[in-house]
Amino acid sequence: MRVVNLGPDPSLVYRPDTAEKQCKDKEDYRNFESGGLFDRVFNTYKIMHTNQTLDFVKQKHSEWSHCTHSQMGVMDAVMSLDQLVDESDPDVDFPNSFHAFQTAEGIRREHPDNDWFQLVGLIHDIGKTMALWGEPQWAVVGDTFPVGCRFQNSIVFAENSFQDNPNSSDPVYSTECGIYTPNCGLDKVNMSWGHDEYLYRVMKYNECSIPEEGLYMIRFHSFYPWHSHGDYMHLCNEKDLSMLPWVQEFNKFDLYTKTTELPDVEALKPYYQSLIDKYCPGTIKW
Repeated sequence: MRVVNLGPDPSLVYRPDTAEKQCKDKEDYRNFESGGLFDRVFNTYKIMHTNQTLDFVKQKHSEWSHCTHSQMGVMDAVMSLDQLVDESDPDVDFPNSFHAFQTAEGIRREHPDNDWFQLVGLIHDIGKTMALWGEPQWAVVGDTFPVGCRFQNSIVFAENSFQDNPNSSDPVYSTECGIYTPNCGLDKVNMSWGHDEYLYRVMKYNECSIPEEGLYMIRFHSFYPWHSHGDYMHLCNEKDLSMLPWVQEFNKFDLYTKTTELPDVEALKPYYQSLIDKYCPGTIKW
């Protein structure tokens, strides 16, 4: 399989070249039009949208779905994100472990009785550990989208980033449904490869007991064209539509808890370790 190189891999360089306000207005989040991180973000998406094809995704399923890369506990995976800054995110330039606790604490304040929901907030991004094991960030981070059918305009940078993707001109893959049938269900749709799908497969492989609503949040929280723009509804079945409000509720905390006011991670660890012990105990395979 040929992977197109469009210059330096943005996963190899971190440039802390922006200053953030302590608190941001909602309209300031997910700004893909300007800002100090624009070049870094656009380059990541351009490489992603050039190389994420149906064949590429199937290859990644084969490489990662058997969970043979490492063994570690979930908290260790969360803390390993200290080594990672997401090159696709226009809102943060601090390590992902802080965002994990920010999201979890936001959910804990508004959903104190749903401990599994709080845990999903903590772990939703730990599939990004792939980037620490050699996977380039364009195959790990960022918004996700179906492959094997037409790329919708609601995908970030869609208007100027898919030109070199061979699937965009394929006579089947470029149609509305592509290789899928209407209302087939998202479980039958191949999503672009990244941390969402990877962590979902890790959770299933290790038989973690997170409820189905939480697994949907994990698997589709980066699928912004669906949960925030209403696209790809023609591929959804009734189960997908029933789960959509849960994914949208999660998105509020995933997005709007990103601030430079960082949590006291050491003080929070014991509580969240108790949730890990309940739903994803021990050492798991990655």
